[in-house]
Amino acid sequence: MGVLNITPDSFSDGGQFYHTDSAVIHAQKLVSEGADIIDIGGESTRPFAEPVSADEEIHRVVPVIKQLVDRLDVPISIDTTKAAVADQAIKAGASIINDISAMRLDPFMAKVAADAGVPLILMHMQGTPQTMQLTPVYDDLMEEIIGFLNDAITSAQNAGVSRDRIIIDPGIGFGKTFTHNLALVNRLSALNALDAPILVGPSRKAFIRNILKKADGEDLPPQHPDVASGSQAVVAASVLNGAHVVRVHDVAQTRATVKTIDAIRLESP
Repeated sequence: MGVLNITPDSFSDGGQFYHTDSAVIHAQKLVSEGADIIDIGGESTRPFAEPVSADEEIHRVVPVIKQLVDRLDVPISIDTTKAAVADQAIKAGASIINDISAMRLDPFMAKVAADAGVPLILMHMQGTPQTMQLTPVYDDLMEEIIGFLNDAITSAQNAGVSRDRIIIDPGIGFGKTFTHNLALVNRLSALNALDAPILVGPSRKAFIRNILKKADGEDLPPQHPDVASGSQAVVAASVLNGAHVVRVHDVAQTRATVKTIDAIRLESP
């Protein structure tokens, strides 16, 4: 899954693809590099990001989707917490909903997914992007994530979403400390208990930059080559531990990483 942020303030590439023309070009580049899905978002979900209105989100993403739908041969996912945005994105040609709030911020999201018959990605997050990194605390990290996602799956099914169209995301970097993120990747296979495809989004996240920060404590920027290498290491670990989909910025490198890890995992060239 290739990331396309049509925002001025995303943590890694805010502003780079904010205009329709540059967004369309980048999406095509991601597909040429091997992306199987393009995930388009019009609102930054980095810690403490300011929310935007549904109208503004629609204004950002729908023109891009309309231009891409006939140019790409891969599905387009809409990354939003708002049912109105998801509805307009689907009408424009998107065919997957990626909701980081797991329907908590908009109870009508499940109905949009059910009516359209599209896959729905449900992600775990403590709080909201504005509050999630203030004091993330767990008594049992994996048990609480599994319980949260199980409840979200049940709610989606009760609203008419088919069970085989639900994908789960444990929410790396969303309401987790440095240690929580490491433990989550290490214990990802525990999510197999939910019997749903697992998506992870580790790309360029702060915990990777924290591992790799300079000896003097200076943080590395998200696009630093070392951060790209660290992201690939986490992708490899995630796939070995059961991830089915990886959401990334660097598609070509990830394609090579996943192909290699799959060969090792499956013991075939």
